[in-house]
Amino acid sequence: MATADARRQLIERLEREAERSPGRYKVKVALLAALGFVVLGGAVVLAFGLSIGLVVVLLAISPLLLLKLAKLIWIPIAFGWVLLRSLWIKFSPPDGYQLGKDEAPALREEVERLRAATGAPRLDGIVIDADLNAAAASVPRAMGLLGQRHYLVLGMPLMHLLDRAQFASVVAHEFGHFGGGHGRFSGRIYYVRMSWYRLLEALQAQRSWANAVFVRFFDWYAPYFNAYTFVLARAQEYQADATAARVVGPRAAAQALVRVNLGAERLEQDFWPGVQRASQAQAAPPALLYGDMRASLLTPAATDGERLARALAHPPGFDDTHPTLAQRLAALGVDAEGLPAQGESAAGLLGDLLPELERRFSEDWRDRVQAGWEQNFRQHAQDRERLAELDAMEVRDPGQVVERARLMEALLADVDAIALYRDALAYAPDDGFAHLRLGAMLLERGDAAGVGLLRKAIALDADSTEAALHCLDNFYRETGDAAGRDGVAEEWKRLQAAQIKVHHARNELTTRDEFLPHGLDDGALASVHAALERSGNVGGAWLARKRLPGADGGLPHYVMLVKWRGIVFSEDSKLQKIVDALELPGSCMVFVASNRRGIARKLRKAAGVPVYRKGWW
Repeated sequence: MATADARRQLIERLEREAERSPGRYKVKVALLAALGFVVLGGAVVLAFGLSIGLVVVLLAISPLLLLKLAKLIWIPIAFGWVLLRSLWIKFSPPDGYQLGKDEAPALREEVERLRAATGAPRLDGIVIDADLNAAAASVPRAMGLLGQRHYLVLGMPLMHLLDRAQFASVVAHEFGHFGGGHGRFSGRIYYVRMSWYRLLEALQAQRSWANAVFVRFFDWYAPYFNAYTFVLARAQEYQADATAARVVGPRAAAQALVRVNLGAERLEQDFWPGVQRASQAQAAPPALLYGDMRASLLTPAATDGERLARALAHPPGFDDTHPTLAQRLAALGVDAEGLPAQGESAAGLLGDLLPELERRFSEDWRDRVQAGWEQNFRQHAQDRERLAELDAMEVRDPGQVVERARLMEALLADVDAIALYRDALAYAPDDGFAHLRLGAMLLERGDAAGVGLLRKAIALDADSTEAALHCLDNFYRETGDAAGRDGVAEEWKRLQAAQIKVHHARNELTTRDEFLPHGLDDGALASVHAALERSGNVGGAWLARKRLPGADGGLPHYVMLVKWRGIVFSEDSKLQKIVDALELPGSCMVFVASNRRGIARKLRKAAGVPVYRKGWW
């Protein structure tokens, strides 16, 4: 499937087919998933069968020949093991706080009432987490051979946001997934997808000869598999909404959808940016973040009406399996008449457990962000000092003009950043960062002039490519430009291929490698000398920089050849100890000349004199 437009047409055709004959359509999805398993399983059988066949044939010819060609037998075994590992995926229960048997009895009673009303299977646990979300999680036992364990995941912020009826609608929606078998079927679909991704990742890491074969199959298989499962997942959302409407009524279901949409927007656009700003002004994270979040969610915002209007006007897309808010309200037969009123918060169902969970989740969050928060606080103080220095200058060079614009954007809330970067580009027309930031901000407000600026940023600074492509893809998706998205997708594919190539170059040595002088200054060489001195057993060392394919502007990669002094019992661990001790401005690899004498000669020639020899400096 070459283009986004082709994918859109396929999904639209499949939606019509699923609507006409849902049973037949589901069978086709199951067969497509089975094809993925058949290819993987067949390859495993073939790999191990080939090894066994080789053993039998070689034994029949000559046992001595079997010993000589033992390595040949291990090749298909190793490949089969990679395939087998890709199929063995461990599924764990969902993360969060799992309710004990005697905890939150009011919540348990309400959940059980809704489970019985929807005909969902019995639960193995109710999990409370810190997200504004809810989920039906089916965890396979022994890859699904021994059935499933069912969990209901409820976000504490979600419970704060919704009243009892709206909350019941969300729970009934999730039970609709269970009751329709969506959890089990979706779990199998997820299993197929994860097996393939794990296999391709393993083959790429090993640079296997079989990589091209499986990638070619997956490039054909994945678009169809994703399109078929996309339509299925979207249909399941409508079915789960219908279950919620049947149990609690369509109006409560619609109100829950609206409130969750608005709550997510408030967190993304107001609450979390406010937390980020607080890290600039206070040295430690807030003590009770989730108490602050509760207050934010329960306080109506003046912009809620505008947010609701934007959400209702959002066009349908083919990236999210959830239908748009307007589509879901239309399916429920309910108009969005203003903002739904807030009744008694469903978080009260947690009873005495609620303050404990707020404290626990807040402490967990503090532990995760503490180091980054403190670093951001220190950096902010340094940035303010640097901005004051730049402001005090009568004349600034182009780099300083761009730096000042960056700092003002980061530090001053009401600054016109677009005007700042326009002025900066007048002084620094070849600055990649200024083009990147101005282009991204223009696209955020729908100005297509940002496209050219991002293209110029990529041309000026290859390191900006990922950020620029991300902005372009978002813009093309919002504007419905399928051709633009197709172009970005092709660029992503080339970029990822180049990154994989560089990754391999950093992790392997071949006779085709080209080495350059290391280019380190005296201070860096002194650090290398000290590290090798501490490592012990090193009699001499030569250091060179490896030329990486298409990555001249990236982090350098250094290769060191060492010569042992004395007896080394565990060569691999000793080499790793040296790698860990070295502090170089890039990645590095250390090796010895054994079995790599040709590479060692090339490296010595490029390195010149040793960077270390025992007994001198």
